[in-house]
Amino acid sequence: MGLKKYWQKRKFEETTEPKGSKKSKHKKLLFVVQKHDASHLHYDFRLELLGVLKSWAVPKGPSMNSDDKRLAIEVEDHPYEYHKFEGIIPKGNYGAGTVEIWDNGFYQPLNEKGDIISEEAFLKDLKKGHIRFNLQGKKLKGEFSLIRIQSDKKNQWLLVKKKDSFTSSNSEIELIKNLPNTPMPHQIKPMLSTLVDKPFDNLLWLFEIKWDGYRAIAEVKKGKVNLYSRSFQSFNEAYKPIVQALAKIPFDAVFDGEIVILDENGKSSFEYLQKYSENQFALTYIIFDLLYYEGKNLTSMPLIQRKNLLASVLPKNIPALQYSDHIIEKGISLYKLAKSHHLEGIMAKKMDSLYISKRTHDWLKIKTSEQQEAIICGFTKPKKSRHYFGALILGAYKQGKLTYIGRAGTGFNEKLLEKVYNLILPFKQDKPIFPDAPKAKEIVWVEPKFVCEVGFFEWTRSKVMRKPVFLGLREDKEVNEVVPEMAEKTQIVKKSSQNLQFTNLDKIFWPLEKYTKGDVIAYYDSVAEWILPYLKNRPMTLHRSPNGIEGPSFYQKDVTIPVPSWVKKYTIQHESREVHYLMAQNKKSLLYIVNLGCIELNPFNSRIQHIEQPDYMIIDLDPVDIEFKHVRTTALTVHHILEDLKVPNFCKTSGGRGIHICIPMGAKYTYDEVKLFGQLIAQLTHQQIPSITSLERSPKNRKKKVYLDYLQNNFGQTLASVYSVRPKPGATVSMPLEWSEVEEDIDPRDFTIKNALERIKEKGDIFKGVLKKGINLEKALEKINKKH
Repeated sequence: MGLKKYWQKRKFEETTEPKGSKKSKHKKLLFVVQKHDASHLHYDFRLELLGVLKSWAVPKGPSMNSDDKRLAIEVEDHPYEYHKFEGIIPKGNYGAGTVEIWDNGFYQPLNEKGDIISEEAFLKDLKKGHIRFNLQGKKLKGEFSLIRIQSDKKNQWLLVKKKDSFTSSNSEIELIKNLPNTPMPHQIKPMLSTLVDKPFDNLLWLFEIKWDGYRAIAEVKKGKVNLYSRSFQSFNEAYKPIVQALAKIPFDAVFDGEIVILDENGKSSFEYLQKYSENQFALTYIIFDLLYYEGKNLTSMPLIQRKNLLASVLPKNIPALQYSDHIIEKGISLYKLAKSHHLEGIMAKKMDSLYISKRTHDWLKIKTSEQQEAIICGFTKPKKSRHYFGALILGAYKQGKLTYIGRAGTGFNEKLLEKVYNLILPFKQDKPIFPDAPKAKEIVWVEPKFVCEVGFFEWTRSKVMRKPVFLGLREDKEVNEVVPEMAEKTQIVKKSSQNLQFTNLDKIFWPLEKYTKGDVIAYYDSVAEWILPYLKNRPMTLHRSPNGIEGPSFYQKDVTIPVPSWVKKYTIQHESREVHYLMAQNKKSLLYIVNLGCIELNPFNSRIQHIEQPDYMIIDLDPVDIEFKHVRTTALTVHHILEDLKVPNFCKTSGGRGIHICIPMGAKYTYDEVKLFGQLIAQLTHQQIPSITSLERSPKNRKKKVYLDYLQNNFGQTLASVYSVRPKPGATVSMPLEWSEVEEDIDPRDFTIKNALERIKEKGDIFKGVLKKGINLEKALEKINKKH
């Protein structure tokens, strides 16, 4: 151990990295992870040991997922002072690039039994090639191991997270894993915004800079790129540098963004973009949305999740590709900033908006000055020393009819006059387009084939632009798209409303039955008093089906968008981040959650008052290619085993082809203890009827069997609540059953949103025993030991 190699590699007269020296030991050992954007982006993982920082370069960065085994390349020891270093290592120096602290904290060295050991003992384990340690950072928490790979390269290790209470596979990518795999969509029409007159602040909206360039969709598949305009005009030849940059993307994706040229102040310049073919300015593709990623269509996901995923996967080392960042809530301050810097304007987008290929009020634009796309319909002859033409005659479509909207004679230099004149002159025509236009006899008319952008002072009462100024040609727009953009009055609720408002009530959620989203909301409204005891104070995993049972759906745990003050959130520390769950505390918040597109409701087994101790145990009977009568047989077998142990038990249909059996636990035992009991009951059941049951998790290995799933008792695992609708054909409901009904030839598909309320009123809440006093687990285990 020592710093000799570190000193040899660095030019301390050029780099600001600390020279350092060994530090004496102190009580707490620190660790640091530094994000190092050098020739290749990687993460430097460092552990303080005997006065220096033992160091590894981790190309993909540490992971809190215990299934990930991250390559870690051991490098030279670094001085203790390096744990504070952030900055830029100059070009020409070892490790040139940007260094920033990604995570830091303290760690405990451990032996193989998990006991804390001395630094000297830890060093011995390091030399043997296997160390264990407990991290206490902001992002990295819990036990990890570094294991040297047995190979010729002695410096290669694996960094692995041990399974513990901090382990999680949650990530932006994890959010999409339950979306179905679909082919990449092609020729996507972009989502368009509505022009409004004033900026606003709102907790439920995000705000972006409005870029002044060409809107472009980019399809990237196995390194091949299709870049096109909103009218499907190919940009592949015109903007090759962007295509070449996109070809470096290491995954399949569809992006939405704007092709721009940034000036020396970082402002997008439409003027420079017009001159791109003449002067090779550096092009940039500003990406603000991700529509498809690695086989998953993301258009049914909320915008904020699409943007978070985009930010996490977009490579940082391709200069021509930039992520369009945003701020939340503060639209007015961003607008003022945009105006002070003479930017075109800002975009306002609802954070939960889905991607819809049409103009919508979920995306708004607020301009700092008046601008309008216009169709070139003719020109006036030049006067005095002017060449080519005097002014362009401009039009736009109003209710399908091409209409005069003004004339632009300023904004041109000699070269631009010549370019536009030569472009439109071959399309000269005799027939007037606007016979009633001012001084129509002096106008040379041309076919309406070209679109331009103009700035102007204001609209007159007759809907003609006052003082229009030519800004440039719009090669990305079709003439039939051009309409006068009159800014609507901004009508946004300034703060989260105390009133619950429903959306898209007529949207068909079940095409065969013609049931709508409104039917789902009406059902939950009618059964609220029965279902709320099973939801209140329980964090929920949202299963959102915004387009019904045949559209894409996704699971959402972390609700990052602001919600009304009367919708409560509960925060749980998962992996290296906090996850914010919604809860249905009353009818109003229940219906708010349902309005998000949640057909089914999936609460925790535990309440927040004792989040680590579940109120009940679940055995989920999940059939694969087997008749429902065998599910009934299995349920009755479980029932008899539990009755023999004098353990109360209750059952309900899953809403599909399964049955859920629940045992009250009274929040007295941990999830692990409850899961172990569930495993014992499942094993006893399997021993009695092995021909029709299975403990095998993989569906392909348990065909024609009923899976005895006791793993539903893991912390954070959720399934459909009693009385919950299921996103399945028929709009079935998870309905509690009396055990005598299980003995009969019932069909779980008989319980739907159209008849469930009638049954509940007739039977009452026959499931409520699940929430009563829990069993004595110790006595139950004693009986199992005696009987088996």
